[in-house]
Amino acid sequence: MASAPTDLLIGKIVSILESEASSIAGVRDEVDEIKLELESMKSFLEDTEWKKASTQGEKTWIANVRNLACDVEDIIDEFMYRMYEKESGGRFARFLQKTIHIPKNLWYKRQIANKLQKIIAAIKAIPERKQRYGLIGQEGTSSDDVHKRVKIKAESSLFEKEDELVGIEGKKQMLMGWLINGEKKQTIVSVVGMGGSGKTTLVANTFTQETVKRHFNCFAWITVSQTYVLEDLFRSLIKEFHQSIKQEVPGNLHAMSYRELLEMLTNFLVSKRYLVVLDDVWDITLWENIRLSFPDEQIGSRIILTTRREDIASYSFGVESHVYPIQLLQRDEAMELFSKKAFPTYHNICPPELEPLAWELVEKCNGLPLAIVALRGLMSSKKSSVEWNTVRNSLNWHLSNNPLLESIKIILLLSFNGLSYRLKHCFLYCSLFPEDYFIGKNRLIRLWIAEGFIEHVKGVTPEAVAELYIMELVSRSMLQAVRRNDYETGRPRACKMHDLMRELALSESESENFATVCDGKEVMKEMGARRLSIQTTDGEITPLTDMSHLRSFLVFVTNRISSSVSEILPSGLKLLRILDLERSPVTKLPGEVVYLFNLRFLNLRKTPIKELPKSIGRLHNLQTLDIRDSNIKALPRGITKLLNLRHLIMYHYTGVHKGFRYIEGTKCPSGICKLKKLQVLACVESEGNVIRLVGNMTQLTKLGITNVKERDEIDLCASIQKMELLQDLFLMVPDEEECLRLDALTAPPAHLHTLALAGKLEMVPRWFSSLHSLTSLNLHWSRLEEDLLPHIEALASLRSLTLYNAYTGKNLSFSTGFRNLVHLQLCNFPLLNNITIEKGVMPKLQFLMLDSCLEVKTLPWGIEYLSNLETLQLGSVSVQLLESIREGGVDHSKVRHLPEVDDLVRTLFGRYNDSKS
Repeated sequence: MASAPTDLLIGKIVSILESEASSIAGVRDEVDEIKLELESMKSFLEDTEWKKASTQGEKTWIANVRNLACDVEDIIDEFMYRMYEKESGGRFARFLQKTIHIPKNLWYKRQIANKLQKIIAAIKAIPERKQRYGLIGQEGTSSDDVHKRVKIKAESSLFEKEDELVGIEGKKQMLMGWLINGEKKQTIVSVVGMGGSGKTTLVANTFTQETVKRHFNCFAWITVSQTYVLEDLFRSLIKEFHQSIKQEVPGNLHAMSYRELLEMLTNFLVSKRYLVVLDDVWDITLWENIRLSFPDEQIGSRIILTTRREDIASYSFGVESHVYPIQLLQRDEAMELFSKKAFPTYHNICPPELEPLAWELVEKCNGLPLAIVALRGLMSSKKSSVEWNTVRNSLNWHLSNNPLLESIKIILLLSFNGLSYRLKHCFLYCSLFPEDYFIGKNRLIRLWIAEGFIEHVKGVTPEAVAELYIMELVSRSMLQAVRRNDYETGRPRACKMHDLMRELALSESESENFATVCDGKEVMKEMGARRLSIQTTDGEITPLTDMSHLRSFLVFVTNRISSSVSEILPSGLKLLRILDLERSPVTKLPGEVVYLFNLRFLNLRKTPIKELPKSIGRLHNLQTLDIRDSNIKALPRGITKLLNLRHLIMYHYTGVHKGFRYIEGTKCPSGICKLKKLQVLACVESEGNVIRLVGNMTQLTKLGITNVKERDEIDLCASIQKMELLQDLFLMVPDEEECLRLDALTAPPAHLHTLALAGKLEMVPRWFSSLHSLTSLNLHWSRLEEDLLPHIEALASLRSLTLYNAYTGKNLSFSTGFRNLVHLQLCNFPLLNNITIEKGVMPKLQFLMLDSCLEVKTLPWGIEYLSNLETLQLGSVSVQLLESIREGGVDHSKVRHLPEVDDLVRTLFGRYNDSKS
């Protein structure tokens, strides 16, 4: 990842040269020369990514070049800061004008020029440019060496003893079923999972079964890896196939051309039922290049491939295919695997005095077999609890330096090294979050944008590009999707890092001066890292001084504390881009925050802060302001000066989940509508002419408005119709008696995919039936007398439907349509007593909730037709309904296949009996 900082910096300098030509007139020559030097640096650093420096001198050399690039970034940012001070008449500029009688700009331009010249001199202190950036005679570990070691490790799986494996039997039987099921079509089986998850071991154990081998006429196993030569793969296949039937391998393979090899391979496989394993596939073009060599004679041939990438596993290969996402080991399985070799002197049984430490180490592996096996090898030589404690407390160091754990680092680094420099930065940034932390997708996207990691793509927003980055990291098994939106076709809402991936990222971050994570107790002075994450459990944070290099400062407090975070913010944060204090006990935003010219991202979500400073408008570069669920109820007038703001998140959950007013908005000055770059405005409390003026904010993709009145109908509908990019809309009236009028809306936004309406509807809006892109619909306290379902049953994209006190009728009939609905919630229907589901309706429904529907005495008629239903969730329901589904009840047979349904009934009966006692 060495070249990434310079690449990003070159882009920044080009931007300055283009947009600030007049401002930098006095230092343009220095900036131009620095740009040329950085381009040479970049070439040098890119070369070092493919070779590992073998001497300490070379490592220091590389680090110095990288640090020089970072010094330039500081100087450029400081230059822009000084320009801002001058233009805004800030304290610094006023001081200069009063004390130094020279032209306004000259003094600090000279200062910047001097600093840049010093950097240039430092670079040129290394002899001639070619010699400076060419590692003469460098011996290191090349990527080819790494791939050879990985190949040896993979192919040794073919010789592992079955009794040394754990948790593999069921997985093996699944694969064998696909291999020898009698299906005549050529079939591809893809086994997918993160590096070290046991893909190769599972496939090897299946491949070597005699039952499998007897089923096929010939078989072959080849390891592909990230770099391969197609002709070499053909030669390996020919050799393996011939050896599998004990035929002599042709002796002139190395002299054959691509065409000759392809012809020999296809001729050999004609009329044979073959089994091929393509292990460690990184690129889907491999299949397109190699498929011609595998003739499909419709006699049951099989191809297995292993990959870390979901996009490859789910590729449309043009033939029958199956995907097997390998599951990591369960907790007990992980301990069983660990114990097999970790305690040789105790007959492979964990002694009681080591058990707590053993569990901690095993859980650190998060079920990753490779890590468990490597760690047990290390611990097998440790006898005392003191030695075990030492390893536990320094696992990060051991991963980087202990040869016994090198296999973990090599395997996981393969995934990391295969990323583009931008994705490497995005991945490393995730390590700033605590272990096992669920990282919200939108938060991560906005952080990456604020850091400048996201590539500019013409015609595509940075947010859309960043979401593709997340999907790519999840697809590559670098991040784990932990929450997915049913109504957004499975896109991740949040993700997390595997513990060992995070340890690896932390190690890389620290060695590259990319970021540092600390617990707040360490005395930290000036440091090289550009990003700092403080993660404290007891709330004690040592004051931090001289952090002038910081670009990101994040605080995570797991336990609420009394002392204010404002008292311990690092000093000298003038170049800070990101200040993330979510859930921190900060009671007042420090005054110096408004002088952070570089600040792009300010997160005060779920903090007790009550107000923003009146001079918030000084933060001209701010892109994201998040005050959701804080104590801020109104924004100051200065907010209207934040012309670069893209995301303004400011709604508050009231905690009254079953009441009408479950969300509150924030009061804003009417000038908020000047912020033409805003994409997210959620939620503004309607006052004055805000609803009429919001129509001028045509870049909005998400809009939430509370306190909407009946009289606002014409202005509201006119504003919504102007928002062609709108995807997410929330509207709420002041109280449950006020009607929400939307009939004047003739053409809703074409790309609207999420709609939530809170308030009484006198009738179903006729434009509902035209919402062809809608994936989620939430109606709250609509109390419709008219049946809603006929108006929305044909919406082909609808995946989530939540109706909360939305209908006053007694019967609800799902008679047709809803073909893609996955998630259905029916809550607080006071009169509803009958629900009917016709056969063929909602064929994809997976989740059904019934809550506060006390007149419903039985399960919905036709629930047995919901063949994909996975979860039935019941809230406050009648005792008669519970009786019907408990064991022996009339409806029990309809839902007994659902997991935990009996436990659910017992729990609800327990609550019911408790309420009566």
